[in-house]
Amino acid sequence: MISRWSARATATAAVTALAASAAVLTPTAAQASPPGAKDVTAVLFEWNFASVAKECTDALGPAGYGYVQVSPPAEHVQGSQWWTSYQPVSYKIAGRLGDRTAFQNMVNTCHAAGVKVVVDTVVNHMAAGGGTGTGGSSYTKYGYPGLYSSYDFDDCTSQVGDYRDRWNVQHCELVGLADLDTGEEYVRRTIAGYLNDLLTLGVDGFRVDAAKHIDTADLADIKSRLSNRSAYWKQEVIYGSGEAVQPTEYTGNGDVQEFRYAYDLKRVFNNENLAYLKNYGEGWGYMSSSVAGVFVDNHDTERNGSTLDYKDGANYTLANVFMLAYPYGAPDVNSGYEWSNADAGPPNGGAVNACWRDGWKCQHAWPEILRMVAFRNAVRGEPVGNWWDDGGDAIAFGRGAKGYVAINHESSSLSRTFQTSLPAGTYCNVQNDTSVTVGSNGRFTATLGADTALAIYAGKSRC
Repeated sequence: MISRWSARATATAAVTALAASAAVLTPTAAQASPPGAKDVTAVLFEWNFASVAKECTDALGPAGYGYVQVSPPAEHVQGSQWWTSYQPVSYKIAGRLGDRTAFQNMVNTCHAAGVKVVVDTVVNHMAAGGGTGTGGSSYTKYGYPGLYSSYDFDDCTSQVGDYRDRWNVQHCELVGLADLDTGEEYVRRTIAGYLNDLLTLGVDGFRVDAAKHIDTADLADIKSRLSNRSAYWKQEVIYGSGEAVQPTEYTGNGDVQEFRYAYDLKRVFNNENLAYLKNYGEGWGYMSSSVAGVFVDNHDTERNGSTLDYKDGANYTLANVFMLAYPYGAPDVNSGYEWSNADAGPPNGGAVNACWRDGWKCQHAWPEILRMVAFRNAVRGEPVGNWWDDGGDAIAFGRGAKGYVAINHESSSLSRTFQTSLPAGTYCNVQNDTSVTVGSNGRFTATLGADTALAIYAGKSRC
C-alpha cells in the first residue's frame, strides 16, 4: 500500500459491464497458503511485464519459485514515483509496466515456465487528485467517467488518523486517497468485475493492497463474486498493538501478511540472538502458519525502516535464508531496486535489461537466497528437528530426514559436528557449492565462516 508513515503526492464502461454481469456466488473456504507444491513467491516490485516474463523463463521457473507477484497493472496517475502505481484511475491494464497484451504474454510465459502469477490489486481507493491517467483516462478525485462517481465513495473525506477507531480506519481516506464505499453493491460488483477480468487473463491470485482499510465482510462479498473462488488471496493487514482492526479478522478470506514476522527478524538479526528463533512463528504469538504470508521486507517496509532491507548486507541475506529454511507461513522474497529517495520510481521505467545493472538489486536471484527455494521445496511438510544453538548467533536445525541448515551469524568462524536425521551420503552445500559427507550416524563436521550459512537436502548430492 501507499505507506501511512510518510505523506505522498497527491475502468472503462467495458469493465463496468463485465462487473455488472458478475454473479453473486456462495462463499467458499479460504485457500490457505498458495496452492501447489511450491509456496515461495518472488515479488518483482515495479518490474515491467516483459521483464517479468523473461525472468520467469530464465530464473524463477528453473529455481523452483511457485509464484511471481507483479505490481498493480491498472491505469494510474502519471508520474515517475513508485507510488503512482497505487493510485488507480481506471481498471484498464494501461499502467507504466505494460498494456493488456504485454500482461497477457507475461501470464502465458510464466505459466509455461511453471510459475503462477499473483497480482497486487488496489481496490480500497482511487487517486488523490485529478488529471489524465497513464492510459489517457480523464478523472477527478471523486469522478472516474464510466466507472465511479461521487456516490461511490465513503462520506468521510478526511484522512485516516485514529487507528483505535475502526470506522475511521475503514471509512476515511488513506493518505488523502479517494476511499471507495465497499459496502455498496455497485462498488463490490465493479471491483469483482476488475478481478474477474484479470482471472480471464489467467491470473492465479491476488494480493489485496490496504485490506485493513476495507471491512472483512466487504472483501468476503467481493471474493464470493469471483469466477474462480479458489484463486489465491493474500491480504495486507498491518498489525498494530491496541488498534481496532486486527489481522486475524481476515483469515476467513485467505492468507494475511504477518508484519510482526518481518519486524522481529530485524530486531533479532540486528540486536538479539538467533537462538531466540527456536520457536519462531506461532510460538511468538503470530497467526497460524497456515494463513500467514511472511517476508523479510516489502516495498513499504524497506522504505520506512521498519524491517531489514538490501542495505543491511549479511543480516538481510541470512534472514532470507532463515525464512526459506524455517517452516512458518508462505514466504515472499522481495526484489526491487536501489534507492536513496524513498519516492523514486523504478529504473528505466520498469525495464530490467539485466540483474545487478542500472540499480536493479534482484534479491530473488542472489545465490544464497535463490538456492534456498529448491531447499524449501524439497523439505516441505517436514518438521523442525535436531535444533542446536550456541546461545548466541549460531543456529542449526533439520527438516525431518530431508534437509539440514546451519547459520553462523557470529563474528568468527564456527567449527563443529552437527547431528542430523539425514541418510548417510554425500550432499551439496548449496550455499557455497561444497560437498558435505553425512555418516551412518547422521553426523557431519563442517566449518562455517562468519555470517555464512550451510544448507543440504536429500536429492542434491552434486554441486
